[in-house]
Amino acid sequence: MGSCFSTNKVIGSSSNNTNTHNTTTTTINHNRKQNTESHTRTTTTTKQESSSNQRQNKANGRNSHQLRPKDKPVSRRQSGLIPCGKRTDFGYDKDFSQRYTIGKLLGHGQFGYTYVATDKANEDRVAVKRIEKNKMVLPIAVEDVRREVKILQALTGHENVVHFYNAFEDDSYVYIVMELCEGGELLDRILSKKDSRYTEKDAAVVVRQMLKVAAECHLHGLVHRDMKPENFLFKSTKQNSPLKATDFGLSDFINPGKKFQDIVGSAYYVAPEVLKRKSGPESDVWSIGVITYILLCGRRPFWDKTEDGIFKEVLRNKPDFRRKPWPSISNSAKDFVKKLLVKDPRARLTAAQALSHQWVREGGNASEIPIDISVLSNMRQFVRYSRLKQFALRALASTLDDEELADLKDQFAAIDVDKNGSISLEEMRHALAKDLPWKLKDSGVLEILQAIDSNTDGLVDFNEFVAATLHVHQMEEHDSEKWQQRSQAAFEKFDIDKDGFITPEELRLHTGLRGSIDPLLDEADIDRDGKISLSEFRRLLRTASISSRNVSSPTGHRSSWKI
Repeated sequence: MGSCFSTNKVIGSSSNNTNTHNTTTTTINHNRKQNTESHTRTTTTTKQESSSNQRQNKANGRNSHQLRPKDKPVSRRQSGLIPCGKRTDFGYDKDFSQRYTIGKLLGHGQFGYTYVATDKANEDRVAVKRIEKNKMVLPIAVEDVRREVKILQALTGHENVVHFYNAFEDDSYVYIVMELCEGGELLDRILSKKDSRYTEKDAAVVVRQMLKVAAECHLHGLVHRDMKPENFLFKSTKQNSPLKATDFGLSDFINPGKKFQDIVGSAYYVAPEVLKRKSGPESDVWSIGVITYILLCGRRPFWDKTEDGIFKEVLRNKPDFRRKPWPSISNSAKDFVKKLLVKDPRARLTAAQALSHQWVREGGNASEIPIDISVLSNMRQFVRYSRLKQFALRALASTLDDEELADLKDQFAAIDVDKNGSISLEEMRHALAKDLPWKLKDSGVLEILQAIDSNTDGLVDFNEFVAATLHVHQMEEHDSEKWQQRSQAAFEKFDIDKDGFITPEELRLHTGLRGSIDPLLDEADIDRDGKISLSEFRRLLRTASISSRNVSSPTGHRSSWKI
């Protein structure tokens, strides 16, 4: 059990420093996990116990190392009056001992043990996490168990998430029955490779599976919050064994438009916005970027001898792509990693976008790419934009080339179920229903389709779709020169006489709108000179890329997702 590469789990405003090493080397092999247990884990569960242990320790005040002296611990949720210990009745099935026989011990944490168990009905072997009720002395421990079970229920059935079978309880224990994974941790596979490195092809296969898990979590309004090699297990010892995500002990649901304000995760994988106490689903993608960097070069992108030093590296510095073996690694792989390790979460690729990247999709196909939560968010936001912003985004969309549109082509194909080249109202309704934290009424879906449908034919074609879903912040961050070119080309579609300004008459001619044009002009005309300059036009495009998670649903309501 122990930590990965001196990984320290950090929770709230404090962290556990027991595994920090005083070494100056940055190679993975020199920071092998500390052997705090003599057994080898082959199931999904001991790591989950570790997460709950950390949070219980936090609640008990046993973690004294302050990340920032001025910060106070942040409570993850209001617990209220919840029965603890043996008084707790979770409402789970009570017949565990009639259905399963417990076998060998696989591992243990502070609050429970993990065993191999056998299903008496069919002799199938499973993993069972047994948690002592007596040790649930605080309401947060009870909540952690309930939330973990709910998360496993929500994600079960996904090919890259450990399968959840059932939860049981008796007077003394809670039993969580899950799929038994006997292929070992991803960490161990990394360390078994020459120079602790994967080939690009093998790395892409692994990364694709992690991204699919993240994308699925995010569609459920869930953030994993602790993506790292120890939290992925192989189903079997075969080289082509599927990878399974485990340990949802730090995972949590998040309301649309909200941010987590606590600091959780493992030091080397924590995203900058987590340290700034303003994190969301994007932090999972950062962590996968760190893992990808490690898979390809055998080193961590951010390293220091102390935890605080690691955090400073994450906040201030960029990864090194000059040292060996990076010169021999493909440009496509480097581009992929860089786009996952963008410090601004608004400009970072989403999990679904990353699945569309040329490097990671080699050996995969478009049908494996799930609908992107940000695409659904952007479509909902588009209906809230002014008419001028909508026209400006349509002009910008028309300037993009095939390479820039690759991920949106995948998303359009995922929504266009009948593959006729357009999205119908029913297909739009089906896609928006996948964004589980939102509850849109049919009238809200129709409103979104009508806002995107610029030619009013009742369908959304690809060009209309791009205008409503493109990511302006990503365009500017990933290639500033191309952003300058594209935004100027969009501007010139309005600037008919090419004098460097958009006049009210030009605005009227481009939009075809009747009546007063002044309200549209006033929105972008910052200096109030009666016309729109290129810089004002670019500012309009930037403000149009604010995430829709910051506004209310047009006609629906937000789910609370509190457990």
